[in-house]
Amino acid sequence: MTTTIRGVIFDKDGTLFDFHASWGAWAGGLIEELASGDAGRMARLAGALRYDLQRRRFAPDSPAIAGSPDEVVALLVEHLPGMTSPALRAHINASAAAVAMVPAVPLAPLLDRLRADGVRLGVATNDAEAPARAHLGDLAGRFDFIAGHDSGYGPKPEPGMLTAFARACRLDPQSVLMVGDSLYDLRAGRAAGMRTAGVLTGPAARDDLAPLADAVLADIGELPGLLGWWASGPG
Repeated sequence: MTTTIRGVIFDKDGTLFDFHASWGAWAGGLIEELASGDAGRMARLAGALRYDLQRRRFAPDSPAIAGSPDEVVALLVEHLPGMTSPALRAHINASAAAVAMVPAVPLAPLLDRLRADGVRLGVATNDAEAPARAHLGDLAGRFDFIAGHDSGYGPKPEPGMLTAFARACRLDPQSVLMVGDSLYDLRAGRAAGMRTAGVLTGPAARDDLAPLADAVLADIGELPGLLGWWASGPG
């Protein structure tokens, strides 16, 4: 039995973009800014996010990796007297939208190759939609569907964004591949009835992803080979 994938929906951070290269330094700067130079408060904010201030890296189990901005805000605001959740959310979203993202691979050639093969493309991120579109920049036009946690479909690991992509593109979920770097991504893909592929450009290791992934790739640059193998192989 062969498998033809007609749609691919990507996670954003850790999948389209290298997670640590994109977000490591930014998070340290944000923590320092919010703490206003208070070392104790910096330590508490970093602890809430499972972030190593010295190494400028998130721990693999950090809630900032796969969680939504609202979850991050809830963890931080209790350590910031006088700051309201809406104000903190707006500040984080504005700061995050300006981050210089580091692509996991050259994205335009990869996306153009997939589109030339007739594959429909989407993005499902637990980031907010507006900063996600800002991060994608000119690449946004190459996607048929872009959704964030605030787009009305719910966050991952719920399957809402994924099923909305399939519905918008008139695709059978079984012909769609969900690609992500976290168990949230893979659980959402499984719940949507899609194939799943894990990538190692986020904090998770191969052994973390393998139980829920039909394939684990070094990065999304390996996708064309995987799709070709599935289409011609035993499925």
